Amino acid sequence: MADTLTDTTDTTDIKEYAVQTAIPDQRKVARPRADALRNRERIVTAAREMFVENGPDVPLDDVARRAGVGNATVYRNFPDRDALVREVVCSVMDRTARAAELALAETGDAFEALERFVHASADERISALCPMVASTFDQHHPDLEAARGRVEHLVAEVMDRAKAAGQLRGDVGVGDLMIAAAQLSRPPAGTGCVSADRFVHRHLQLFLDGLRAPARSVLPGAAVTLEDLRRPCDQ
Repeated sequence: MADTLTDTTDTTDIKEYAVQTAIPDQRKVARPRADALRNRERIVTAAREMFVENGPDVPLDDVARRAGVGNATVYRNFPDRDALVREVVCSVMDRTARAAELALAETGDAFEALERFVHASADERISALCPMVASTFDQHHPDLEAARGRVEHLVAEVMDRAKAAGQLRGDVGVGDLMIAAAQLSRPPAGTGCVSADRFVHRHLQLFLDGLRAPARSVLPGAAVTLEDLRRPCDQ
């Protein structure tokens, strides 16, 4: 009986030791290193700049060179081009949403939050980046839909608050804002991006001033909704 008790105790000790030694390994895997996070951020920043300058087909080797990392680091973080484009677009939408949230928290002024969102969108070059979504990867990817939904919800909420406060004319919708901001952020045909950049915020502010209540004219047609933007062209 003593031999049986000893064998059971030894087995228990072995199991406990195996559990104790497994825990530290799990913790190591769960936490990325700070330098790995910095490299990822540098890659996304470099990719955003180069996508705006050259479109989504820029060689990933060039992105790695501008980010100051090796090619293997790029592919370790983003296994293919679609993953990198998606990360760039999502990060840009998240930053513009935070700009509006910050303005609303700082001032409580819904129209000022709306202005900051529009100007931040131009600075982030959303009008140049978002068309890549339709041409390069799945528009319904969960990460993209989450980022897009957050922006759309926030803009709709800010516009509703601005209308309730009597700051925003009542005959405009979220779709009106999105289309106008995107069009005004793009350089006219035949002009260079750099030369047109200095006019973007001037023209956006002219547009924003036209959104203020009371309305000075009657707009043709109906307010454009997000559903209108998603509807196929032939409907």
